[in-house]
Amino acid sequence: MLNILIVAAASYLVGSFPTAIITGKLSRGIDIRQHGSGNAGGTNVFRVLGWKLGVFVMLVDMMKGLLATVYLSKLTLVPGNEIPAVYLEITAGVFAIIGHIWTIFAGFKGGKGVGTAAGFLFGIIPMAALGGLIIFFTLFFTFRYVSLGSIAAAVGIPLILVFQKFYLGQQIESVLLYITGAIAVLIIFTHRSNIQRLLSGTENKITSLKGGNAK
Repeated sequence: MLNILIVAAASYLVGSFPTAIITGKLSRGIDIRQHGSGNAGGTNVFRVLGWKLGVFVMLVDMMKGLLATVYLSKLTLVPGNEIPAVYLEITAGVFAIIGHIWTIFAGFKGGKGVGTAAGFLFGIIPMAALGGLIIFFTLFFTFRYVSLGSIAAAVGIPLILVFQKFYLGQQIESVLLYITGAIAVLIIFTHRSNIQRLLSGTENKITSLKGGNAK
């Protein structure tokens, strides 16, 4: 039990690293939360500071989830660990996502969890995560809504796992179906304001890679 608590705490702290906020401060001397959508995530950095910094933040946020899943899940500071590896990986990934959304370093107000969730999923179910990435880019380049692509990818990944498990006969742990479904619900929750804007036709599109809208 102590092992899983150590993994959870370490992963939460890694996930809490406020990439977007630090990038805004160092690159332009601004608080990214006071510009654009006000969100401390890669998409807002993309919109305000341009695609290079936006992609940088997105990649770092992905690495937080991947690092937690692949490496922090292996923390075995207490002898006699009998917890199955998949549960430690899930614990690490989920707490990294929680840390990103509710970061202890920024008043528990972080990003929307998509990048860190992607890193977690690539670490534990890479083929399904790749499918989710294809869904994201297909919708993004078609409609130019990051939120729409993110939500669709999050919902698509558990459906891909269902297809792999029940139609292709692959060995997919049932717990992964539940956890990816829960992550999809969480992503929908963090994008609830985006969903309202999508339905009302007022959601912001990414139409330019230049950014630079910070004032």
